[in-house]
Amino acid sequence: MQQIEKTKKLVDAGSVARGNLLQIEAQAAQEELSLITMKNQLETSYLNLTQLLELQSPAGFEIVVPEITVEQNSVVTGNIDEIYDLAVQSRPEIKSSELKLTASEYALKISKGARSPSFSLSHTFGTRYSFIKDVPGFQSFEEQLKNNKNYGLGVSMSIPILNGWQVNKNISNSKLSVESSQYTLEGSKKELYKNIQQAYTDAVAALKKYNASSKVVSSTEESFRYTEQKFSVGMLTPVDYNVSKTQLLNAQSDMSQAKYEFIFKTKVLDFYKGLPLNLNK
Repeated sequence: MQQIEKTKKLVDAGSVARGNLLQIEAQAAQEELSLITMKNQLETSYLNLTQLLELQSPAGFEIVVPEITVEQNSVVTGNIDEIYDLAVQSRPEIKSSELKLTASEYALKISKGARSPSFSLSHTFGTRYSFIKDVPGFQSFEEQLKNNKNYGLGVSMSIPILNGWQVNKNISNSKLSVESSQYTLEGSKKELYKNIQQAYTDAVAALKKYNASSKVVSSTEESFRYTEQKFSVGMLTPVDYNVSKTQLLNAQSDMSQAKYEFIFKTKVLDFYKGLPLNLNK
């Protein structure tokens, strides 16, 4: 609106053609339409998010935007191997693969144990009671239980002779299970390393992009201030002014995208490090 008012004054003073005013008004109308479109997209995003959270209505739902800054001297801390060493100790997919390998190794030991003879030891204890009273020397219930005790001890040994083929088959299957678990564990570790490697590379690239975008914004802002001054006194057409303004908006947008991309990638690395999510740092 400020530029429209300035252009009106220049048109009234005869400094610029009326076409300039029409162009700047058309640009303002286009920007207003873009703003309405983006607000509609924002409302739709709110609706989608509240539906994902299974809230009854978006009414009253707000997103708190944290104050996040990225310093010009920011660096990606640690290195790939250090982050991997931390992640491999805590990641559940690695723990799961390790436990499956341990279980398969115990299963192999059990299968091999079937080749050895087995010994069993048993012990029995019993007593008896008779309710027939018309016999000589009849004893009470307590006396009978006490005096009629009997004990037994047994030892047995089982030697696997005829089931050797089945034992060997079980051992072979257990060995295959151990090898499969080893491959799974190794594959999980390799996949984890690749993911960390990719996340680290992305974070470094995002930081470089942000630093470069910051420089572009600084130079573009300075250029736009100069363009704005020239346009205010009628030395530039609305077309040139809009081109310069669009360049500034694009540069600012690129810098914002690079900023949050860098923040996201660093949080991914923090996730692999086992650090809690904290957007204030």
